[in-house]
Amino acid sequence: MPAYIDLSHTIHDGLVTYKGLPAAIVCDFLSREESRSRYAPGTEFQIGKIEMVTNTGTYIDCPFHRYADGKDLSEVGLERFVDIEGIVIRADWRKGLAVTAEAFKGRDVRGRAVLVHTGWSEHWETDAYFENHPFLTEDAAVYLRDNGATLVGIDSHNIDDTRGNSRPVHSTLLREEILIAEHLCNLQNVPDEGFTFTAVPPKFKGAGTFPVRAFAKLK
Repeated sequence: MPAYIDLSHTIHDGLVTYKGLPAAIVCDFLSREESRSRYAPGTEFQIGKIEMVTNTGTYIDCPFHRYADGKDLSEVGLERFVDIEGIVIRADWRKGLAVTAEAFKGRDVRGRAVLVHTGWSEHWETDAYFENHPFLTEDAAVYLRDNGATLVGIDSHNIDDTRGNSRPVHSTLLREEILIAEHLCNLQNVPDEGFTFTAVPPKFKGAGTFPVRAFAKLK
C-alpha cells in the first residue's frame, strides 16, 4: 500500500488564513438534537453550514483568481490536480525570505508539482505567520514558467512578497495556467523526490481559488 502524507491545514470555526479577510464560520444548520423530531426514534443527523472566503486553509489558485479571462475551478482539467510528479525544494526561511531562481537551478521541474519547503508553516495560526514571510521572487517564477513546471506550491502565507501591492509570481504563473498551492504544511516529511502530489478543489463555476485536501503519495 502506498504511504500518504497530508499537506493540508485543518479548517475550523474561527480560522483566519489571511489577515484582513473574515474568519471561517463552521456551525450546525440542523443539529442532531433538532433532527430527532424529524426521524424515527434512534435516528439523527447533522447538516453543517460553512461560511468562508475562498482563500481559507490550504488552497489552490487557478488562472481566474488573477485574470478575468482565465480558467476557473470548473474549467481546469482534473489531471492538473491529481497525481502530479512532485519535487520538494528546500529553502529554510531562516537563511533568507526571498526564494530566487537559484534555488531551482539544476533541478528537473518540467511537468512537476514544485513544492517549496521554507518551514514557515510552524507559525500557522500565530500573528507571526502573516508578516515578513518567505516568498518566491519574480525571476524564480519566470524560471519555473520557462522550465515547464505544472504547479508551484509553498508552505507560507503567500507565494508573493506581500510587503508591496504587486504580485509578479501570481501574474507570471497563472497567466501560463501554472497552478499555485499556498499554505501547505508537513513538507518536512516529504522526500525531495519519489512522490506524486494531489490537491483537488470542488468544481465551482466563477471561482478561481478554493480549499483543497493536499497530499503526497510516496512511491
